[in-house]
Amino acid sequence: MDIYFILVEPAVPENVGASARAIKTMYFNKLRLVNPCDYLSMEAKKLAHGSVEILSSARVFPSLDQAIQDLDLVIGTSAKSRRVKHDYYPADQLVEIIHRKGSAVQSAGIVFGREEYGLTNEEAKCCDILCTIPMAAKYPSLNLSQAVMIMAYELSALHEDPYIKKAGNPDALTLKAARSMVEEALTTIGVNRNEVLFNRIIERISMAGEDDLHLLYSVCKFF
Repeated sequence: MDIYFILVEPAVPENVGASARAIKTMYFNKLRLVNPCDYLSMEAKKLAHGSVEILSSARVFPSLDQAIQDLDLVIGTSAKSRRVKHDYYPADQLVEIIHRKGSAVQSAGIVFGREEYGLTNEEAKCCDILCTIPMAAKYPSLNLSQAVMIMAYELSALHEDPYIKKAGNPDALTLKAARSMVEEALTTIGVNRNEVLFNRIIERISMAGEDDLHLLYSVCKFF
């Protein structure tokens, strides 16, 4: 499985460099940036320390939509609750969530918002699920690179998951394909895309396991 770390409009070069270092420390190497600052500056490279190649190979996108369009599962990070999503999951549950999907998820992106105010509501809505890092103290938020480090550490367990390593079947039903089929079925039976019911069903599909996704596929074929 390919894991992509996506930073949305990072404003501090040092944070991007430190994030690249954190990613490499946990044996990941895919970084995507949305409208970033000068991420190849000397300041960024100093903080990258041994992971400059991750900065150099980072892909840059003009919008979050474009940065995630080829991914099967998109996980947004947020320090606060959002009305656009009903469910939030702590970081230590992500590996189990991904594990249940088996070959239905062959690529996943984890999205981090701006240093000042995180993701916008529209950006959070683009994510399949939202997760948070529980903190013992009531402190506004973690530094961007600290959050990346914690999430990279949690996701590093995927390297040791033999079930995840079986993913890669090009004929497998992906989460993205299942979601598209359900969206089409809901539209066919008259559920408006702007209704709460529509969005709630799509949100819950992101939590479905591989067997459940195949069951949904079988049902949707009748529409």
